[in-house]
Amino acid sequence: MAEGIRYKPISVREILKEMHDTTTLMVDLAYSSIIFNDKDLAEEVIELNEKIKELRLALLMHTAIVIKDADDAEALSGVLQMGAISDFISHAAKNISNIILLGLAVPPEILSAFAKTQERFIRVKAASNSILLKKTIDELSLETNIGVKIIAVRRGHDIITNPSGNFRIVEGDILIAKGSDVSVSELDKLAKGELKSIPEPNFSLEEW
Repeated sequence: MAEGIRYKPISVREILKEMHDTTTLMVDLAYSSIIFNDKDLAEEVIELNEKIKELRLALLMHTAIVIKDADDAEALSGVLQMGAISDFISHAAKNISNIILLGLAVPPEILSAFAKTQERFIRVKAASNSILLKKTIDELSLETNIGVKIIAVRRGHDIITNPSGNFRIVEGDILIAKGSDVSVSELDKLAKGELKSIPEPNFSLEEW
């Protein structure tokens, strides 16, 4: 008999944060799977959906232990609603990914919606002369310097989603990232070795 999921003492705040971070990653990966027609990214979304199910169950178990009367139930209703919203977003991301996994045509409404967003997605390979090589994500500070976030890396047959700050980029890594038109263009040049230094953020008083 398979072992069921057991209750683990964890705060509601931690559960909700992990649900938020996971669903945000799922949406990014789902969009990327559509844009790049990438089944591996779509599969990652399906796996993360299972994680959301476990987190939702953990949230329900936690509230079931805490609720003693009607006042407790009312006080925690907002928490349960937040969990339900995360679950809804997770299902939406899963449905988007299934378009790729099932080999269906991408609805033009989805492509039109992508075109209107301020964020752009990019997939680029780290070349042998790229300054990104042998440096960690923390060392590069790409999100701070040029406003681009690496959401996944394809290394050989493996996909590393939401790489940590100590993840080190090597030659041949395929970086999947999001940012503005300018930032993804700069990442493209950095990865291809066309840009030899990381641009520093340019803040002007006029922007404030």
